[in-house]
Amino acid sequence: MSPERAEAVALMALGWLASDEELCGVFLGSTGASADDLRAQAGDPAFLASVLEFVTMDDDWVRACCDANGLDYETPLRARYALPGAESVHWT
Repeated sequence: MSPERAEAVALMALGWLASDEELCGVFLGSTGASADDLRAQAGDPAFLASVLEFVTMDDDWVRACCDANGLDYETPLRARYALPGAESVHWT
């Protein structure tokens, strides 16, 4: 997946997340971001990566986000790996 496509997917996820007031509050609380940060950092690939990391923490969130945006369920994680910071993920 190209970085440009990954950013587009992350923006879809951000829009979905912002539309769910309760879940958006959880995201803001867990990241320390503010509502203003959501708007100000929407163009930052590293911030968009954090959105995808958050959404992909829960299968139900992935399904809901993908269903709302017409995406395959694998797309958010593939997009996450195409954005900055994924190279530092270690599973061991």
